[in-house]
Amino acid sequence: MVIDREAIGRIFRTESGRSVAALVAMFGDIELAEDAVQDAFAIAVRRWAADGIPPNPGGWITVTARNRAIDKVRRDARGNQLLRATTMEPAAAVPDDRLRLIFTCCHPALAPQSQVELTLRLLCGLSTADVARAFLTTEPTMAKRLVRTKHKIKAANIPYRIPADTELPNRLRAALATVYLTYTTGYSRSPDLSEEAIELGRMLRLLMPDEPEVAGLLALMLLTQARRPTRTDGTGELVLLRDQDRRQWDRDLIREGHNLVRWCLHRNQPGRYQLEAAIAAVHADATTFADTDWNQVLTLYDQLIAIATTPVVALNRAVAVGEVHGPAQGLHEIDQLNLPGYYPFHAARAEFLHRQGHTDDAARAFDTAASLAPEGPERRYLQHRATTT
Repeated sequence: MVIDREAIGRIFRTESGRSVAALVAMFGDIELAEDAVQDAFAIAVRRWAADGIPPNPGGWITVTARNRAIDKVRRDARGNQLLRATTMEPAAAVPDDRLRLIFTCCHPALAPQSQVELTLRLLCGLSTADVARAFLTTEPTMAKRLVRTKHKIKAANIPYRIPADTELPNRLRAALATVYLTYTTGYSRSPDLSEEAIELGRMLRLLMPDEPEVAGLLALMLLTQARRPTRTDGTGELVLLRDQDRRQWDRDLIREGHNLVRWCLHRNQPGRYQLEAAIAAVHADATTFADTDWNQVLTLYDQLIAIATTPVVALNRAVAVGEVHGPAQGLHEIDQLNLPGYYPFHAARAEFLHRQGHTDDAARAFDTAASLAPEGPERRYLQHRATTT
């Protein structure tokens, strides 16, 4: 039987985080858990080639990884002691396992960049090479950084648990960023991973029901997910927001997202995710792209940039400026920014140049954007625009 390696790759991205979380819960050792899950997937490639992919591949991986981990600790000098402390029930990741792993990865003893790197590797199922590309470094360098971070967790005896209520506020920002990172990673790579992130968002909402930013993040993910069916066409090519068939947007997700946004507004404690969710709600309200209330979008971006002064937020605000005040003003705002390695920056410049009739400059900007974009629909779209503008 020929094994579908692409299918196994999707399973790894979707299930590896669950399996690692389950094994960390059992053994309390991140490196042991990660190594065992890697071994289980290596075994899966061989076994599934002969037997086919099982009905519950995630459960198969977790059980196989658990058995590999047990074999390893039995060979270790302190293995019997560890096994006595280990639950021996059949392995199945419970939802809290992933939350515990998120809070472990996001412990304040770790540097913010280390938190993100480890989360991408453990929870999002990205390879070390993929994480290295995300941070513009080499795979060996990233491998060393990840090893150092895991060793720091062990040396500092960072607990694998959900923080106490008194600790949650100080740990929340990193946890929210981690869940959103999981969502955005899945949005471009794996639909199942995005669903996992939404589930994690719902868990955080249950854990902290009175926290507006938790509700804001969940609303943002739901409103974005509602548009997902129309993001690409039947051939897998990119469809811009202006061209999407809004009749196919998921109205149940939009309704839920709107309710959460309204709940946040009543709390009057605006934060980054709440404002981004409000912007997404404005887009969801418009029956056509032309009906979008760009003045409201720009007002919300003005509030957002006051509390999240980042170049990416500034770029999104500049696009809104261009929609409200015209492409020349939008281009002026964009050209104040310094984002040479960020492909949406060049794509936005190209669009406003094109609207002003500067076709040669627009084509060059589209070409630059295409060269920086990841493989997939975005790159193909930008390459097409570069050759047809």
